[in-house]
Amino acid sequence: MSRSKTLFVCSQCGHESPRWLGRCPDCDSWNTFAEERLPDKRDPRRLRLSGSAGQVERKDPVSIDRVDSSGESRRSTGIAEFDRVLGGGLVDGSMVLVSGEPGIGKSTLILQAAHQIARSGNTVLYVSGEESPGQIKMRAQRINAIDNRLLVVAESNLAAIADHISETTPSLLVVDSIQTLYDPEIPSAPGSVSQVREATAQLLLLCKQLGVAALIIGHVTKSGAIAGPRVLEHMVDTVIYFEGDQSHAFRILRAVKNRFGSTNEIGIFEMGEHGLVGVDDASAMFLSGDNRSVPGSAVTASIEGNRPILVEVQALVASCGYGTPRRTVTGVDYNRTAIILAVLEKRVGFCPSNYDVYVSAAGGVRVVEPASDLAIALALASSFRNKPVLPETAAIGEIGLAGELRAVSRAETRIAEAARMGFKRCLVPKRNVQKMTHGAGSGVELLAVSTVEEALSLGIEE
Repeated sequence: MSRSKTLFVCSQCGHESPRWLGRCPDCDSWNTFAEERLPDKRDPRRLRLSGSAGQVERKDPVSIDRVDSSGESRRSTGIAEFDRVLGGGLVDGSMVLVSGEPGIGKSTLILQAAHQIARSGNTVLYVSGEESPGQIKMRAQRINAIDNRLLVVAESNLAAIADHISETTPSLLVVDSIQTLYDPEIPSAPGSVSQVREATAQLLLLCKQLGVAALIIGHVTKSGAIAGPRVLEHMVDTVIYFEGDQSHAFRILRAVKNRFGSTNEIGIFEMGEHGLVGVDDASAMFLSGDNRSVPGSAVTASIEGNRPILVEVQALVASCGYGTPRRTVTGVDYNRTAIILAVLEKRVGFCPSNYDVYVSAAGGVRVVEPASDLAIALALASSFRNKPVLPETAAIGEIGLAGELRAVSRAETRIAEAARMGFKRCLVPKRNVQKMTHGAGSGVELLAVSTVEEALSLGIEE
């Protein structure tokens, strides 16, 4: 009979301690230790792989110049925006972790991808630990994702799931969600550190050996981090976050880790009646098209991944009704906005001390790169003066503490996107204009500026 011991395990990094600690010595997180009962290490652990329990294949070291680098075989999900984030599709034997807020559309997107792969003639096993097969079918009917090669099972026992995988040998495994799985040999509740870690390790090894691609869904905490041990993100091959506001129709798929592709790409979706639809022309979706001549509105060209996106930044400067003025931002970085306000006060004479300031990126998109500084400054000054920004004018540029405009990356790509959307003028840092070899190439008038004061004088109507 095996004996078990009690340990306290950090839910963030997996650090083990014989006693409870207020702060983790490894990751410095507070109040993250939870009590876990773990089996004795002398107990043999049986990996539930058919015919391979306890057998380990010896692999000898190979010179790196003899390693086969022909590449991994990829399988398209049938969703272009999803394939873009994955780096071209799912790699056989890889494990992809998809996480996001409840109700954001994770299960809908994964079910759509599973249906597309099943339609191409491959077997897909959809394992749900939260919903019944009837609930999954209702969602599948709503988004037209019915196919006889899409197999559904409501199961959370890891041993039973391993048997289903061995019997069906699917091309794609879907697990919704990893926090609901449990190993009966571990005396802990589903979702605990030891259960999540063991379930991920066993599924990962099984998928690697059988060449099965896996899409697993992970819960998030109130702070937005993936629930469970931090080691979960290190074990999988790809980590994808599903971002967006449920009050908006747009969703952004962003990879924060990808062993088989770049983490610079994003996928943009629109939630519709029949599921998620990829957005090809993101700039047209995020621009209102009606408020370009309204005070407090400016347009910038942001780079998300490898694609340029035009985003409308709106600002409202209003009289303060209380002693302390409010600073409220949505979709932009709060600290950068505070720096821009300080620069405007010191270098331009715009004094926001007695005014409430509200800044928002329209459409629910989030803009955090410094190239959007100039558009934020234009929107703030435009609202304060109650004079609109010149029509058909875009602005790109990073603002320094001295009020100077710094060069931004990929300026020509941003300008070309503004020209494609019908903009006639573009405020650009002078250093970017000097480095351009062939200009915008599309008839856009470049207004080269070196300071934020000069940009405001050229970009706002008198």
